[in-house]
Amino acid sequence: MSAEHAVIVHADADLLAEAVAARLMVKLIDAQSARGSASIVLTGGRVAAAVYRAVAASPALGAVDWSRVDVWWGDERFLPAGHPDRNETQARQALLDQVPLDPARVRPMAPSDGPDGDDPEAAAARYAAQLARAAEGSAELPYFDLLLLGVGEDGHVASVFPEQPAAYESRPVAAVRGAPKPPPVRVTLTLPAINTADEVWLIAAGAGKAAAIGMAVSGAGAVQVPAGGVEGVGRTLWLLDRAAAAQLPAKALSLRS
Repeated sequence: MSAEHAVIVHADADLLAEAVAARLMVKLIDAQSARGSASIVLTGGRVAAAVYRAVAASPALGAVDWSRVDVWWGDERFLPAGHPDRNETQARQALLDQVPLDPARVRPMAPSDGPDGDDPEAAAARYAAQLARAAEGSAELPYFDLLLLGVGEDGHVASVFPEQPAAYESRPVAAVRGAPKPPPVRVTLTLPAINTADEVWLIAAGAGKAAAIGMAVSGAGAVQVPAGGVEGVGRTLWLLDRAAAAQLPAKALSLRS
């Protein structure tokens, strides 16, 4: 178990996005105060985009030294550069293009028209090598202060889908073919890589997510419900709106362990 495991519920999706944005900036500021820099792993989806827009609109935006933030991605749709369905495109439009990041510290996953062409396995290997180069010593992965995840209606996180090969993968980065949600080809961090982050936040809104979240928080297996296999090293937070939290066991709302 992680050092802290908590569920925090907000009234609706809008308030959830605002609260997560505020919490995110505090985490980055604290990390920079402690280590001199901060490292974040981004996710995609509607709620994530709302969080990024809320960060961009925040009056506290300048409190983060964005030039000392390392940006990674937890997964990516294997599509051409600039495609509107790419998580990178979404994040750049909502936030990244509006803050003074160091371009060398922004590390997206390769697109399908990138150096590896249409080979997602090569793109996954490329990202794994990039992660290893940024790590210290013999580690495979750099230090992640914060890793963000959405949660699918089937309980998937990043592009680790239930019962799919990536759910069994031990390498840090995997290619995904035949994903049950389009597009079918993706690149993803695996659960072992996700679980190296200091803090992991699972962010979800809407009644469609409630059943999967209820199962994940209640201890479902990581292969059957990948969200249930997520554990940050220091803290794991479930950040939900009321609809997404509707099927949580009563004890979960005060769950800390």
